[in-house]
Amino acid sequence: MSRFPNVAVLLAAGFLALGVGGAGAPGALALGGGSGRDLGIGRAASAEEIAGWDIDVRADGQGLPEGKGSVAAGEAVYLAKCAACHGEFGESAGRWPQVAGGTGSLASHAPVKTVGSYFAHLSTVFDYVRHAMPYGDAQSLSHDELYAVVAYLLNLNDIVDAKFVLSRDNFTAVKMPNATGFHDDDRETAERAFWNASPCMRDCKPAAKVVARARAIDVTPEDAAARPPTN
Repeated sequence: MSRFPNVAVLLAAGFLALGVGGAGAPGALALGGGSGRDLGIGRAASAEEIAGWDIDVRADGQGLPEGKGSVAAGEAVYLAKCAACHGEFGESAGRWPQVAGGTGSLASHAPVKTVGSYFAHLSTVFDYVRHAMPYGDAQSLSHDELYAVVAYLLNLNDIVDAKFVLSRDNFTAVKMPNATGFHDDDRETAERAFWNASPCMRDCKPAAKVVARARAIDVTPEDAAARPPTN
């Protein structure tokens, strides 16, 4: 039994809408563990509907659309649709994310995570822009505009030169500066020496107690007006 019945209902409804896992008449779904009980609702998703959602891109370039875009064309797209939030040179406008710069900052106390300093794979940049940008008008870019604005982001981070044209053919040849900055979680070996086989789970520290009061250690304001009223 699920601890979250509402979630379970939503998931079941989602599977029905997508046409997942059911026997029955064409265009209808069955529910009930293979019982074949036809509920007469929902239908299988069409290839066109699936294609609208199936737009993710892998690090090896799988999923990339046809198209190409130059740094110069990307600059025009960026200034028109991106600069209002991210700044004309990727420096950020106001509190919006910075997308350029930050080189060498990841090991500092104030890391700046940008396309150039943080992203290990170009597919992450492309995929995010494709799914979520421009803000408020996501997925409005054509394939050529998408390639172009990503090329311009690369140029802002000094990864490619101003004459560069990004396409599916040369996508995997682009090497990101932080490509080696991520590694598998190795805590099981690297931190095993710090592990406690019998950690304290209850009453691990002495009870807290008051050892001094503000009035006693003379930090109460002298100005009567600044003191809270007393009863």
